[in-house]
Amino acid sequence: MEIYLLRHGIAVTTHAKIASNAERPLSKKGSERMSKGAKGLLSLGVSFDRILTSPLLRAQQTAQVVAEVLKMGEQLEEIRELAPEGSAEGLISRLAAYQVKKGLLLVGHQPLLGETASLLLSKGKKIELKLKKGGICCIEVDRLPPEKPGILHWMLTPKQLRSLA
Repeated sequence: MEIYLLRHGIAVTTHAKIASNAERPLSKKGSERMSKGAKGLLSLGVSFDRILTSPLLRAQQTAQVVAEVLKMGEQLEEIRELAPEGSAEGLISRLAAYQVKKGLLLVGHQPLLGETASLLLSKGKKIELKLKKGGICCIEVDRLPPEKPGILHWMLTPKQLRSLA
C-alpha cells in the first residue's frame, strides 16, 4: 500500500474577518500553486483509491483542488484524525480501516504529517521529516499499522511538483 502525505497549500494569514484558525482558506496564490501541483501529480501518473483530508478549510480546499484535477471528487473524505491536534498513532490506527486500498492521499498539516511519516518509516524511532506547504511524499507500507518499517519512495517540494505540470 502506498501512503501519500500532502501538506495543504499556502493559506491566508489570520485577520479580523476570519473567526478561527480552522476557517483560514487557501490564498489565491496557494490555490493557483496547488492547481499546478495537482497537474504535476497527474503527470507523474500517481493514482489514489481515496483522498482523506483534515477538517480544516485550507486542507479541504487543497484536497478539492487535487480531486478536481485528478477527477476524483467522489473519493474525497474528511477525517478528524488529520486535524492538527491529532496524533500520528491515532491517524495510523484510523487508516487501518482502509487496508484494502492500494493508494491513499492524506491532506493535512505539519507537524502531524511529519510525525506520521516518522512512524511509518521507522516504527517508533524518531526521524524528522518536514513537508513544505504543497509538498508531498510517497511511503510504501506492508499494512496498516505497519509490521515493518515503510519505504520512502520519493519526496517532492512544491516547486518540484509544479515543475512537473
